[in-house]
Amino acid sequence: MKVKDILAAKGTRVITVEQSTKVFDAMSIFSANRVGSLLVVDKNDAIVGIIAARDVLMAVVNDHENIKNLTVDKVMTSELIVGTEDDDIDYIQAIMTENRIRHVPIISDHKLKGLVSIGDVVKSQLKEKDVENKYLKDYIADKYPG
Repeated sequence: MKVKDILAAKGTRVITVEQSTKVFDAMSIFSANRVGSLLVVDKNDAIVGIIAARDVLMAVVNDHENIKNLTVDKVMTSELIVGTEDDDIDYIQAIMTENRIRHVPIISDHKLKGLVSIGDVVKSQLKEKDVENKYLKDYIADKYPG
């Protein structure tokens, strides 16, 4: 299974936030959209980073007195790890595991195509295993002609 299969099923909508947005406001965006990360863009909509719920948590722990004035660019991850639509799901899962990340932006031809989460990867793998399991059970039960 490929990343493009996940994006075809889940869609390509990605929530972004401008780098000058206050972290406190970003928390509202997380909550309203029920997402675990936001891509951070500059004024020209170029991707400059990603902010995850854990980044917000660490900002609160490290600077709770100034959290209402702290901007996203101060706590975001600016060195992005990205994938492509043609990457295998197993490869994306390995990247996430190795780098201890939960979200991978998908880029193709220098354009954002979507965002894949660890939940998306696990869901797709479970679906694939369920289908395989059904076919094997049917084969063992001699449900196929021939």
